[in-house]
Formats: sequence, structure tokens, C-alpha cells
Amino acid sequence: MPSRARWSVAEISEAEAAALAAACGLQMPAARVLLARGYRTAAEVDHFLHARLHSLEDPFLMHGMDAAVERLRRAVAGKEKILLYGDYDVDGVSSVVILRKMIDLMGHEAVFHVPDRLKDGYGMQSSVVEEAARDGVKLIISVDTGIRALEAAKVAQSVGVDLIITDHHLPEEELPPACAILNPNQPHCPYPNKNLCGAGVTLKLIQALMERSDWAPDRIVRYLDSFLVMAAIATVADVVPLTGENRVIVKRGLDGLAKTRNPGLRALLDLSGVEPGAALSATDVGFRVSPRINAAGRMDNARDVVEMFLTGDDERARSIARRLDELNLERQRTGDAIVKAILEECGEEGPGPEQAGLVFYSPSWHRGVVGIVANRIVELFHRPVIVLGRDERTGLAQGSGRSIPGFHLLDALGEMADLFERFGGHRQAVGVTLEEKRVEELKQRFNSNAVTRLSNNDLAPECACDATAAIAELNDSSAKQVLQLAPFGIGNRAPLFLVRGLEIRYPAELFGKEKEHVRVKLFEGDRFLFAKAWRFAGRMEELRPGSRVDAAISIDADPFSAKRGYAPWGATLRDVRPAE
Repeated sequence: MPSRARWSVAEISEAEAAALAAACGLQMPAARVLLARGYRTAAEVDHFLHARLHSLEDPFLMHGMDAAVERLRRAVAGKEKILLYGDYDVDGVSSVVILRKMIDLMGHEAVFHVPDRLKDGYGMQSSVVEEAARDGVKLIISVDTGIRALEAAKVAQSVGVDLIITDHHLPEEELPPACAILNPNQPHCPYPNKNLCGAGVTLKLIQALMERSDWAPDRIVRYLDSFLVMAAIATVADVVPLTGENRVIVKRGLDGLAKTRNPGLRALLDLSGVEPGAALSATDVGFRVSPRINAAGRMDNARDVVEMFLTGDDERARSIARRLDELNLERQRTGDAIVKAILEECGEEGPGPEQAGLVFYSPSWHRGVVGIVANRIVELFHRPVIVLGRDERTGLAQGSGRSIPGFHLLDALGEMADLFERFGGHRQAVGVTLEEKRVEELKQRFNSNAVTRLSNNDLAPECACDATAAIAELNDSSAKQVLQLAPFGIGNRAPLFLVRGLEIRYPAELFGKEKEHVRVKLFEGDRFLFAKAWRFAGRMEELRPGSRVDAAISIDADPFSAKRGYAPWGATLRDVRPAE
């Protein structure tokens, strides 16, 4: 049984909100949200709402940038053979694509390697470095990987191959030997944005290369905006905070994605049901675009994805996109089966408070989807979770972990590092490899660690409302302003409004193929609001006629309604409780 949420609402001054609304030309719902999130002046609101390129940080603030730019420019000038060493997820693939295109623009070319998740595993492999050296490669640039590749970096050093590491994952105490390391999370790096994804770090390298190459300002703007499209997809997919510089990347990148002429992106959007020119949200990218890109790395090999984005052949791009769509469906079926098995293992009541950290393992589970499964189990039970399958070649247990806000996953694993053959990641997501015989010990120690770190409050999801609102305040104009606070995601979630004392006068209606969703009419005096409640069928008793409820409501864009001539937004009931 999923955990019931604890409710909270931000405390703000209604007078301050009214003053901010007047200064910025806003209605009260958006003004309250902005104030609750720390934006107190018209200038701060303007900076937040308008994503300008000059708001991007200076790339040369990143430690190692001068050395990386100098070495790459020297490789281009000398026509040295360059290998881009990526990762198999959206972040890694996007990084390879944008750096490969930048090197093309500099008048040179690069080959690339994207590992096979099931055959090669995670991270840089020494064997690939040795093969690259035999093929005449003089410079390897890692993207979205490499910060923990100590052995592979030493091999590169021994065979005379220079290495530039670009990564965002947390480093170990000893950094790999390299001619330059770009990672805002490495010690003594002054770069202010510690939350860049891998493609974001690669984007900073590209930005620095443009500036050092003395490109004209209008050319930098034009090409930087084009690179922001792939960087935005990666930033959303990697679930990093959408604030500050990341907000600029995603907001401008989504604008460019709607107008893209890249054959691969266009084919992918078509298969995702996105019409040409249609505005896209971060949710669209996270649930429609990214899973199809990720499907290749999870179920097959991601090399074709890179080709899809680099090719100018429309038919070839469509062919790869169709294959990705098929792999995504296979990935969904495989993941659903694992989730079902885990729920059966947990029983109807689900985990109790004495089960604060969860580990699940089966040798038959597909290792390519265990990360997605872990994320879904976290959503259901609000506990840190590790899900493992078995590597048939090595016999080792291998998988992924996902966490909740109050639990630093990588720190926790660091306290039981003796269990693992290999592990890495960051606060919210990790990858692990260990001997199969030690899985039971991992279950016990991981749970003990979580029990120590987490309180009962931590184990209950929070329904955190940004502001109160009345139904009379939720109209077309105020909804439009709330939606302009997008893109929404970690660090800038969709605003949640607490609307108190609503009356339910008519029976709620079930809808959807499985009748799992609910449509309900909420009354406030003579005014009412239609709201949808996703996967709410099991809570129909709370919505019976005659009930008075407090409702947590979000405002969501509704392009399908807009196409039919109705309001371009809708209300979503996120949670409900008896009226106080």
C-alpha cells in the first residue's frame, strides 16, 4: 500500500504577495508561488521568467577548462585522431552528439564509442582504451563518464593517449590522471553550478571552444541555441534541479526542440505523438522522448541513437526511431513484469517502518530496466530502493538504486563499500555490482543504514503546497501565468495549491482504459472546478457526495483541450483530505 502523504503549506505574507503581484503585473496565484520560492523583487522575478543566454555561467570558471580547450584545439589543428567515449543513457548519448557536432564545426572529425550496457557494463573500460591506442587515437574525451575510471586512465597514460574527462558524477578521493578534468563536483572547482548533468558539462566545453575560437557573437548565439536542444533533453532526463543555469538550458532548449529540423529528433517527436511546431514541456521530454532514447541503451545498443541524431538521411532516421519505439514498448513490458513481482513480494500492506531501505534481486531480471523499476518502487513506497539482476557472463549481481530527498544514496553505499566490486553515482541514483552471495548481506546492511538515517516523517511523502488559493482565483489568466513558471522538475516542481473547504455534490466519475482515473467536480459556494485525479480509483470513498475536503491542486497545460477550442489548461487533483 503506497504511503499516505503529510501535508504542509508555505507560510508567506499575503500583503507581500499582493505587492509583488502589483509590481510584476501578476495575479495572486503566481505571485504567491514566486514569493514562497524566494523571489521577492520585480528584478528577481524578471530574471527567473526570462531565460537569457547571458545568464549562463562563464565556462572558464570551471577548473581545468583552459587546459581542456587548449588540448582539444591542438588536436584539431594537428588533425589528430580523437575518440569520444560516452555512456549509453540519454545524458551520455546527447553529450557525444553535441561534442561530435562541435568538432565538425571546427573543421575536424571524431570517432565515438558508446558501451553496451549488458556486455561492457558501466564506465570506461581499459580494453577500449588499448584498442583505441592501436587504432592511432591520440586523444580520448570522456563525456558523462570517467571521473572514477582510475584504471582506464592509467592505461591511457601508459599507452601514450591523452585524456580529457568531462563528467558530473561525484569523484572518489583519488582523481584519474588526465590532461584535464571538467567536473564541477571535483575538489577546489569554483564553478557555481554543481548540478549540471553530463551534457551540461559538455555544453560548457563547447561554449568555451566557441569563445576561444573568436566566433562572432551572433554565430555563438545561433549555434549555442542549437546545442541547447540536446542539452535540455539530457538535463530533463538526468533529473537534475531545473534552477539557475539549468533552467536557462531547458527553457531555451525546449523552445528550440519545438522548431527542430534535425531528422532524428523530428522522427522521434513524430513517433512520440508530438506535432510539428507544438510546444513541449519538460514532462513531454521526460515521459515521451527520453524513454525512447534510453530504450536502446537499456534493451539493445545505444550506438544507433547517436547515428540517428547525426544522420542527414530522413529515412534512416525514421528507421532507427521506429526501432527505438519498439524497444521502448519491450522495455515497458519487461519493467512492468518486474514491478509486479516486487509488489507480490512486498504483500498487500507493503513495507513497514522497520523496512526503511529496500533491496530486491532476481537472477532473471533484465539489468537494462532495473533503474526504471527502482524509480517506480520509490514512487510507490517512498523509500530508498536498489533493484538487482545478474550478469550472466560474470555471475555478479548488478543493478541500480534510487532514493528519496532525505537519503544520500552514494554516502550510504560508501559506508558499506566493502560489499561491492564497483559502485558509483550521486545523491539520488547509483549503480552497483557485487557478488551474488553478498546480496542478502546488502539487504540487511542497507536497511539498517536507512533505519538509522530516516525518521517516520522521512518515510512519508510530503504533499508540499506552495500557496493557498480559492477557486475564484483559478482562471484562464492566472493559469497562464502559473504555467509560465515552467519548465517544471526537480528544484522547480509544478506549483501545488491548497484549496480549502471544497464540497463534493455529485458522484465522481471513473475513466481510462482500466477505469483507474477519476474526474470530479469541486464546489466552492456557487463556483466549481472540474479536476482529474490520476490513479485515484482506489480512493473513491474520499470523494463521495456530501464530503467536504481540502484539495491539493496543480495547474497543467492541456493542448488537447486547446485544440478543441476549450481552455488550454486543466486542474489536477494531486491529493485530498477531509476539510479542516
